[in-house]
Amino acid sequence: MRRAIFCDEQGLFKATDEDERDAAAFAIAAVHAMHPGAREGEEVVGTVRIYEAEPGLWYGGRLGVARAHRKQGVVGRGLVHKAVTTAHGWGCQRFLALVQVANVPFFESIHWRSLEERSYRDHPHHLMQADLASYPPGDEPRPPSGARFR
Repeated sequence: MRRAIFCDEQGLFKATDEDERDAAAFAIAAVHAMHPGAREGEEVVGTVRIYEAEPGLWYGGRLGVARAHRKQGVVGRGLVHKAVTTAHGWGCQRFLALVQVANVPFFESIHWRSLEERSYRDHPHHLMQADLASYPPGDEPRPPSGARFR
């Protein structure tokens, strides 16, 4: 999904968006079940990764939602909520993300604030910070580094 969004659709990367952070990051997936309660027919409709850059400082990134699920904002909002509350439960004291400029209003609407404008891969972005008071710590157990969970 990340390749389809960040390479093919947006052209931010050529062949892959993978980087050195992926090895230590926790990937979170949003899954749509065609038949509730059954694993068969599940489809990944969104993804985000989180990683701890230093003790207490967490980043979210590579938030992507399948085109058919973007209009309502439900999947993206859910992924951001899961990402921040999970990191908060794992000791996050500050949660940041580099957000494409077109998505800044969405993040502001869910309790984030812009710290500064930055260019990333020749595209305008904002470094943004989540208001942790709006994201209570989750109780998700912390899996080993690089594990994927929903």
